[in-house]
Amino acid sequence: MLEIAEVGRTISERAYKRALPDLREALLAAQFDLAKAARGPLLVLLAGIEGGGRSETANRLTAWMDPRHIRTMAFGPRTPEEDAHPIAWRYWRALPARGTIGLFMNAWYREVARYHGRPNGYARFEYLLDEIRRHETMLAADGFLILKLWFHLSPEAAATRLEELQQDRNRLEPVGRARKAMDAYFARRAVWEELLRQTSTPHAPWHIVEGADPRYRDLATGRLVLDALRAAAAPRARRAAPRATRVGAASIGITLLDTLDLDARMTDAQYDDALPALQQKLARLTRRKRFRKHALVLVFEGVDAAGKGGAIRRVTGALDARQYQIVPVSAPNEEEKLYPYLWRFWRHVPRKGGITLFDRSWYGRVLVERVEGYCTPADWHRAYGEINQFEENLVAGDIVICKFWLQVSKGEQLARFRSRQKTAFKQFKITADDWRNRKRWADYRAAANDMIERTSSEIAPWTLVAADDKRCARVQVLQTIVDRLDAALG
Repeated sequence: MLEIAEVGRTISERAYKRALPDLREALLAAQFDLAKAARGPLLVLLAGIEGGGRSETANRLTAWMDPRHIRTMAFGPRTPEEDAHPIAWRYWRALPARGTIGLFMNAWYREVARYHGRPNGYARFEYLLDEIRRHETMLAADGFLILKLWFHLSPEAAATRLEELQQDRNRLEPVGRARKAMDAYFARRAVWEELLRQTSTPHAPWHIVEGADPRYRDLATGRLVLDALRAAAAPRARRAAPRATRVGAASIGITLLDTLDLDARMTDAQYDDALPALQQKLARLTRRKRFRKHALVLVFEGVDAAGKGGAIRRVTGALDARQYQIVPVSAPNEEEKLYPYLWRFWRHVPRKGGITLFDRSWYGRVLVERVEGYCTPADWHRAYGEINQFEENLVAGDIVICKFWLQVSKGEQLARFRSRQKTAFKQFKITADDWRNRKRWADYRAAANDMIERTSSEIAPWTLVAADDKRCARVQVLQTIVDRLDAALG
């Protein structure tokens, strides 16, 4: 059982001075190896009692190593901008890149303990602990080495620390605040121990560091960081790919895409009546005062030449240009490759009152990356769960998600490809990749069916759009957005 011990540990000044040079040299060498290998990164979470030495330890580590490759983040109360986004947004934006070190003060653990003991708060406490475990599991699977340090003081050591703080003329914060935080820490000791037990996992265990003696604290932390740096820089063992399985209707040879009526048609008159009416409804909904407490994420996926761009233009035609952004997604650039694949999408999550339209999206991991072999089977298999968690985080942050898969028949796609080749202003739309992807029609269709079945949830369902008739497709997209937004706003 992981518990916060009361045993004090000390080290003499002589022993400290003898050990320090070798430790600093080893830390710098390990940091250089990590940067050169571009593996990891190493994420160090510093948490625990106020006055236990978190800030001092962070300063010591940056002094002992090259600070250019260390990112230190202190997470205090949420700013207005952070409050306008889902809880996880600020942590995703702060993640260190591969080959570097991140020092996080408190991090996501700050969000948890305040719910314990509140009326009906324990369910929220348990939910957030589960979210943390899933988040850390995902980071570890993506190559992060997570080192979690909990700094502790006994009541006697805390009293001594308070006396030292009172005599520190350089201290900026009132000592009374530290005393109040220490009192709260000891009063809720059982809560902290439960938090540590429930979130200490094989891939992200907690290490208790006694903070009474600064010399002991610094050396103990430095050695833990050194071990973690060496592990982060080492080549990762090849993971075995999970066995591929089919789920749902696909297991009996019938897929969701087979249920689409690609022969559906709409007349020009019907289209001219329906389109402006739906655009007006969407404009009114996004201008309602209540929408300022929500955000809207629209995901457009589908086969090549299915009409995603045309559908997006009909949506934005109803919106205020200051209110939305369109994010066209292609292969990740060199910067994006340094982070977990969801990082580049978290960067574009809209604030409350905002709208983001993704032309292609995070589903590339289970579509093009899967089919073309750009990631391992283990990566795209685990991506289903990570995507579902991502979308749960968005919905928990009052974001309405609409996901569209636009499907055309193989014959209609060929006709559109040929039309693009013959039309001068459309030739940029057709590339060699489009023709190559067409040859793998069956592979992409199988991947799309698996994706839809495994990531269509009650809170973020897929809308399948028969797009042989562009007019039908555009009206269905707008109608779906209007219906879901109207239900969310009440």
